[in-house]
Amino acid sequence: MFNWIFSCLYFFLPAYFVNMAPPFAKRSGAFKFLYRPIDKGKKFKGKPILGSHKTWKGIIAGLFVGILMVFFQGWLYENFLFIQKISLIDYSKINLFWFGILISGGALCGDILFAFLKRRLGKEPGAKWLPFDQINYVIGAAIFLTPYLWNISNINNFWFQLWTTLLTLTFILHIIFNRLGYLLKIHRAKW
Repeated sequence: MFNWIFSCLYFFLPAYFVNMAPPFAKRSGAFKFLYRPIDKGKKFKGKPILGSHKTWKGIIAGLFVGILMVFFQGWLYENFLFIQKISLIDYSKINLFWFGILISGGALCGDILFAFLKRRLGKEPGAKWLPFDQINYVIGAAIFLTPYLWNISNINNFWFQLWTTLLTLTFILHIIFNRLGYLLKIHRAKW
């Protein structure tokens, strides 16, 4: 069971980095011209479409970091037998760029979709919305990746188990790390 959990976490590592990239990009101060809201500040039925915190800088940072992580995983796969043993997919047989786009884009689209839904419910950015604030990017990545995974590996035999495991683990890990971030004054919300 530990091997399965570790393999799932390793598989999803790029999406975890994608999810962390926008807040770090915001704090970096670089590329300030990209710090523009995706929704351009527009409203839908009197409420922000997404909110000012969903920016082009975050999208580009997330895509870049996610694709970079997939290429790093590909390099690790080629050079370390241990990585080959724990990997759920054969990185030497996939298009790393395309896989990076799918996992990164899916994670980002999941986050954006749930930000849109959260605004429709009248919830402000940072307001508690369990469990969706914790797993939105897993849902997005699952939607984007599952059809691709069916064509590239034996993952189609256990895709439901993979996504169920990742939803559960991500929910738990997200709360733990956000609590730590809150205690260390890195994150504004406990959840």
